[in-house]
Order: sequence, then structure tokens, then C-alpha cells
Amino acid sequence: MEKLVYLVSRPDQQEVEGFRKKLLGETAASLLQGGARALTVNVADIGELPEGIHRSDPEALLGASVSLWLDSLDGRAPIEECLASLGGRIAGYLVTESVPRDYAQRDWPDGARSPGVTLVAAFPKRSDIDEATFFAEWQEQHTRLSLSLHPLTRYLRNAVARPLTAGAPPYRALVEERVADLQDLLDPLRFYGSVEDQERAVEHVQRFTDLDEMHTALMSEYILRSLPGRDGS
Repeated sequence: MEKLVYLVSRPDQQEVEGFRKKLLGETAASLLQGGARALTVNVADIGELPEGIHRSDPEALLGASVSLWLDSLDGRAPIEECLASLGGRIAGYLVTESVPRDYAQRDWPDGARSPGVTLVAAFPKRSDIDEATFFAEWQEQHTRLSLSLHPLTRYLRNAVARPLTAGAPPYRALVEERVADLQDLLDPLRFYGSVEDQERAVEHVQRFTDLDEMHTALMSEYILRSLPGRDGS
């Protein structure tokens, strides 16, 4: 199987409640009928990020993040037609997934909102470093730092193998950092532990990406169909 992630913008005139309802209802049903073996939808329905946490912009397409597994990406046409019918823009990526930290215990069913909040981040490789440096700094060094500092209940890394849709932003990483409570993200001392550690983390991020090109959004997670072994059973 192959994992695909689609970033979706919310149409300008649509309220977030209607966008979420359509995504989780008829759109999700169509995606599953169209061949998705597993499906998770993150919806940016929590509000704006405060000062001090990098904000997103409309070009980042972070109205929602739709992650799904297909037997083959060759069969993705129905998936993209379904997502395009939402009325916004989409950007699709073939990714490789790593889960450095998963839920210690999952006791909620598929389809229910997952407890907590997800910070979804999308960012490119810094233009002046090579591939090996990017992955070493991001996946090896920064993952250890993040897990040591942040109160994460789940940490999921998607390394972009290639874009699948025309005009997709040149992101190389799509990351989901999940915490148990919104204040764990909004309070820098709860998220970083100290001012010094916040400065250390921000400095390290800049070793592998440009902060001006990093976009983030606060999202609610809905695991609509789990991969085998991830349903809490």
C-alpha cells in the first residue's frame, strides 16, 4: 500500500462547520468507496494560532489534511475528484510515514473526534542544504529534541516522496504533533518547558527549513478508518 496526504483549502464563503460536516460525511464516504484502505481527516476548526506560534496563510492549503492509504497511487483519480468537489484547492503528496510516538492507549472508536489537538506543520527543505543534511537534522536530531521537550501524545512524520497534483507547494515534510489539551500548545512554557528550550527548538528548526516557508494550523483529528493494529484493539 501507499500513503497519500492531501492538503485542502476551505472555500472562502463556507463556514468551518459546514466544511467539517461535508468532509466527515459524504466526502469521507466517497473516499472509502473510492478505494481508501484507511482514512484520517484533520480539520482546522479550532481557531487562529496566537502570536509566537507560526501562522498559516491561504496559499498553505491548511483548511484540512486528508491522509489515506491506497493499494496503488495509480487509482487516485476518484480520490482527487472527490476532494476537488469540496470547492477549494487541493495539493496531493505521496509520502513515507514514520510514527516516532503513537497513542499509549486508544480507547475511542473510528469516526469519533480524537481527544486533544493536532498542530499540523508543512515545510520545505532549506534551499542551501542537501537532502542528507535535511533528513539528518529533521528526522534524527529534531525528532529527539521534540520528544524530549513537548508533551506529545502522538507524533507523526510524513516525508514527501513527490507531489501528485499540479501546483502543489514544494513541501518536503508534513508533520502532525498531537497534545492532550489545547493549552499544551498555547502556553509556551507547557509546550517547550522554558524560554531557553523554546529558543533552542526554534534555532534548530532553522537548520533544515526556512521559518517564513513553514505553515501550521491547529486541527481536530478524526480517524475514520484505522489501519489494522491501530484501532485500539
